[in-house]
Amino acid sequence: MKEAQMTIPHLFRCPISLDLFSDPVTLSTGQTYDRSSIERWFAFGNLTCPVTMQKLHDPSLVPNHNLRHLIEQWRQMGHHFHPEYSTTIDPLLYLKRNLESPHSTLQDKLQTLEKIRVLMDETPSKTPFLLQIGFLPLLSQLLFGKLDPQFSGKYADFEEKLLSCILKLIPFGEFQCLNMLKEESKLESFLVLFENGSGMMKQNLCRFVGAISSSPETRELCAMIGRNHRFLQGIDHLIQQNFETSEAGIEAISALCCFESNRESLVREGLINGLITYILNTETKERSSAGTAMTTLEQLVGSERSGKEALIKDPRGVKAVVKMVFRVSDHGGSESALNSLIMVCYESLEAREKAIGAGVLTQLLLLLQSQCSCRIKSKARTLLKLLRSKWDEEQ
Repeated sequence: MKEAQMTIPHLFRCPISLDLFSDPVTLSTGQTYDRSSIERWFAFGNLTCPVTMQKLHDPSLVPNHNLRHLIEQWRQMGHHFHPEYSTTIDPLLYLKRNLESPHSTLQDKLQTLEKIRVLMDETPSKTPFLLQIGFLPLLSQLLFGKLDPQFSGKYADFEEKLLSCILKLIPFGEFQCLNMLKEESKLESFLVLFENGSGMMKQNLCRFVGAISSSPETRELCAMIGRNHRFLQGIDHLIQQNFETSEAGIEAISALCCFESNRESLVREGLINGLITYILNTETKERSSAGTAMTTLEQLVGSERSGKEALIKDPRGVKAVVKMVFRVSDHGGSESALNSLIMVCYESLEAREKAIGAGVLTQLLLLLQSQCSCRIKSKARTLLKLLRSKWDEEQ
């Protein structure tokens, strides 16, 4: 039987041609069209989304691989799905239409997002279906689109729920749709949310940055965020002023530091001082990201001369690194601390004097007597020899 004679699921029809998708692509609005149909729409001079009629500042087309795969499965199964398919997908499409509809109230949308959150928590097997029908670009468009200037009350709650759902979808989805943030207006929305949002919003935006750093599809976006003065200053304030929210800030800095092109900006914006403050503040904490902070600090010190200078110039800098050489609770960060001290002490008399004054010799001896790895012990001996040889040269 020909496909034209089959009952094609609504999800598989292009909203423009009403035919079965052959090459589904998704716009920044979250709507999916057949490539040939939407390209023809653009060719006629239209710069809007045909379904929502939103003006498109970013007309890029993102291939919807999830939907294409689903259509291929449908074909292989003789144009039929398991009977439970409709009972699964139809309620999700209803939820999506509620979020898209200009007639839905803010309260309606809040309730819809809560249903989506509960759905992902209680039946994670349905999360792929949310991706297949375009929830990730839709939620991202709602979050980073035009913000309410008051940004308070229920609206702030709506934004937080949007971001929470996005973070649950990202591990399963395609990252390319998130490149909408490269658009100036949407990046501005991201920054406004980070600057004016609650502590939870700030933490989740930091986690968002950490999540997108893992994909090559959003490499340019991470580089753009990693050079943004306002975001870096906001993170610095976050990790220096509030330990409860600083863990997520450390995660974001670590993620951005993975891109070598970002490191100069991180040093210039004073993030080394922020990392030092965080490390010193974790001395009395049983659980922390001190090891991650120390690894990030090592990367900044090792890649930029200005990084070494910033560490030495900060009165607490060398002292903070020395404290990371040996920690009774764990050896997380010890190797990075040793590498950092080797780099700065080799070139700087001031760094050597500060390290010795901060008790590095005692720390090294304790480390050598501990159960740490042979590699860490080898680096501890290297630092001891360096300090001794440099001291002999200076006599």
